[in-house]
Amino acid sequence: MKLIAQSENIENIIDKDSIYVDKTEYIFNLTKQYERVFFSRPRRFGKSLTLNTIGTLFEKGVDPYFKGTWIYDKWDQDKYPVLHLNFLKYRTNSVEDFKEIFSSKIAEFADSLKLTRKIKSKEPDLAISELFSALDERRIVILIDEYDCQLTANINNPELYEKFRTCIREFYAALKGAKQIKFLAVTGVTRLKDVSIFSVGSDINDLSYEYVYSNMIGFTREEIKKFYMDYLKLGVSYENNKSLDRVTDSEIENLLDRMAEHYDSYCFDKKYRNKVFSTYSVNNFLLNIASDKEVYFGDYWYDVGGLPSILMNYMESHNLNIENLLKSEIEIPYNDFKNPTSLIDINENVLMCQTGYLTLKSELDPYDNVILGPANREVKTALFSLLSLRVYERNVSPYASGKNYVLEQGTAEDIINLFNSVLAALAYDKYPVGDEFVLRALLQVYLIGKNHDVRVEQHNYKGRSDILVNFAKRRVVLELKYTDKETEEKAKLAEAENQVKEKSYGLEDLGDRELLQIACVFNGDKSKRQITLFKTVDL
Repeated sequence: MKLIAQSENIENIIDKDSIYVDKTEYIFNLTKQYERVFFSRPRRFGKSLTLNTIGTLFEKGVDPYFKGTWIYDKWDQDKYPVLHLNFLKYRTNSVEDFKEIFSSKIAEFADSLKLTRKIKSKEPDLAISELFSALDERRIVILIDEYDCQLTANINNPELYEKFRTCIREFYAALKGAKQIKFLAVTGVTRLKDVSIFSVGSDINDLSYEYVYSNMIGFTREEIKKFYMDYLKLGVSYENNKSLDRVTDSEIENLLDRMAEHYDSYCFDKKYRNKVFSTYSVNNFLLNIASDKEVYFGDYWYDVGGLPSILMNYMESHNLNIENLLKSEIEIPYNDFKNPTSLIDINENVLMCQTGYLTLKSELDPYDNVILGPANREVKTALFSLLSLRVYERNVSPYASGKNYVLEQGTAEDIINLFNSVLAALAYDKYPVGDEFVLRALLQVYLIGKNHDVRVEQHNYKGRSDILVNFAKRRVVLELKYTDKETEEKAKLAEAENQVKEKSYGLEDLGDRELLQIACVFNGDKSKRQITLFKTVDL
């Protein structure tokens, strides 16, 4: 069984006989159709491996690293020197240091080519122009990874942001029309007009949401079945305690369905047809099957790449709109999505989409709004974990003793005590609780952020419950009422209890789960700010 790749370098992957999910047909078509391209993707999605693969093909050809891939007998490009610039490795807090490092990389590249003229300038735009002059008729490939690193690091420093923006803008202006460039590819997390890739550098094609290349980065379901079948079978065998040769196709499809619920449905397709799994999450999920000998759906993306510095910096000076982010679908103007100008004033939902917390939920139609929403359960948990950092002043553990969820095994009293601890941790100056909607929303933020399977305003044929939480053997339903007057508490509790009984909340598709229904009243008076009354409802 081949190893699962843990490298962004195609040579390392092949040398270690690791799995390479073959994307070379996309790369072949890309390099045939275009000379200059840009594509944005969230962190930990495979941008760097894509650039490395392109660079290896141009610099070394197909031997020995591409035997057995789609491109092996089709690649007919000559070999070219590759200037690979990774902005993650350059300074973000000093423009002068950034320029010096950037220019030195260009000079080192020139020295490696043994050019007769040395690169002397410490300004990147002048240094690259000197390189082009020194190359004469020779041509090179330029690959730029994480082009926006310096910008995202300075969202809260407009003066420094503008200096970096100007420097990067001038560099791209120097690239425009240069005949020495055989091929140019630029990647990053954000798509920003103010950097001028698509104005000053107007010959660069933005392929971020092109239908034809929407599956170039990320895994499709078919690719997972093709390249990871051994691991899928292993997972089924461990789950069902059966030998590998007895694993059925339907069991494989069932495991893929559950993987899709957690890690699929990122959409980078303007036609809203193609969707992909998170590469990082799939690799780690399958790695853990092999190492732990069990199937466990972890939240891998958030732990390593899900809280990029761009959002940390953004949240220092901006409050996220929790009401919007609680929606399964968020509508924004087409122009806000298509033409974001600056990170300083970007639509927060566009930023959340570019960083991977939201994804396309509609086609891109210039005459209609764009719909965004969370891609899957993993990213929804990550989103609410992020919101929890803003909403709560301290962490409240969801567990009782023995690492069991309180909601899964605790009594109604245990559950209410947990919620009161959560509500006591609220940053009330930023997120005051003034009605049932806000109360419900803030508890949702906590529960989903702790990876609970929460259904909000769950429909049945009689109405909608406030909060429904599913576990394998239990379902907890809460009906919440708000008041700020102690004299109204008992009446509110009776109202909540009657509503649960009349509407039969939680009975839909219950199966053999235990049903725990709780009516409760939150008193928002600043001297209380807790659930003051509750009652277990018996139908």
